[in-house]
This record gives sequence, structure tokens and C-alpha cells, in this order.
Amino acid sequence: VASLPAAKLQVYFIDNDDFFKRKSLYGPDPKGVNDNDERSVFFVRGALETVKKLKWIPDVIHCHGTFVALGMLYLKKYYHDDPCLKKAKLVFSLYDEAEPVELTDRLFETLKFDKFKPSALTPLGGKTDYEALSRLAIHYAHGVVQGSEQIKPELLSYIQETGVPFLPYQGVKGGGAAYEEFYNQL
Repeated sequence: VASLPAAKLQVYFIDNDDFFKRKSLYGPDPKGVNDNDERSVFFVRGALETVKKLKWIPDVIHCHGTFVALGMLYLKKYYHDDPCLKKAKLVFSLYDEAEPVELTDRLFETLKFDKFKPSALTPLGGKTDYEALSRLAIHYAHGVVQGSEQIKPELLSYIQETGVPFLPYQGVKGGGAAYEEFYNQL
């Protein structure tokens, strides 16, 4: 926990030396093992368990990028009855990621540990790549935000097919009022 007294803000860090003390953001660990599935689940569950422990009741939970795309799945299928989390509106920001997260097929085994039914993973289509993770997040989100100027046309088509409320790219400086209006319509 860190504190920014001037802003009256506390910052919480989710950390694990085995998962997050490496030179690359999404690359393999120093031993060459791709453990991004476990890292993503650890981070998502750690953040959500922190919210529960602190008894926060968020109105909106906004996940940014495919590393936390599993957050939408966990919120809709694992934490759906939790008193702190069940009423939150879920928003996913989609980016044209220069270094997309690479997960291995081990993800399916990792998710079995938390007793996810295969039907909950249908949007992945048996894959664990950037597009599959994005589809999963879009499927479970109450709203999707275009976080970068360009996103894959296939994902834009998927958003339109699902009918999930969508906020187009607002630019680097703009969008405060647009985001507020978007959140309020969910």
C-alpha cells in the first residue's frame, strides 16, 4: 500500500516475485517458461480478492487490455454471487497491442482449477491468443471501450454481433464526459 496524501489516494500493489520480477512485460520467465496464464489469473484474482477484503463495492470495474481479459470471466462466472462484486458493471478496453499477451493451452487447465465449465470458455474457441482473449472479455462485458485508434476489424465486428454497448476511441486527451455518459448508460 502506498499513499498520495495530496490527492487523498491510496494505491494498492499486487505483486509476486516469481511472476512479476522480470525484464519483459509478457515474455517467458528467465527459465524460458511461458507462465502468463498463471500470472494473469494471479493478478486478476489478487485484485478482486483485495476489493472483497477491503469491502469495496464498485459501481464499475474497468479492465484494460488482454492481460486482464480473464477478469470479465471471473467477475461473471466466479464472483457473480459475491455481495461486493455482483452489482458492478463490467467494462473492457480493447487496444491494438504492440506486444500482445501470449498464453499457452495450459490456460484451460489453470481455469479448471477454479471449476469453470467448458461452456463458460466457449468464446475462446479453443484458442488462447489475443483475439480469443479479447472475444472472451467482450462476451462477458457490459460495455466495451476502444482504447486505441486502431483495433482489429474482426474484433469490431464481434462487438457489433454481440450488441454490447461500445464507446469508440476518444483520443488521447478527450473523452472524460463521454466515458461518464457511457458508464451511466450501462
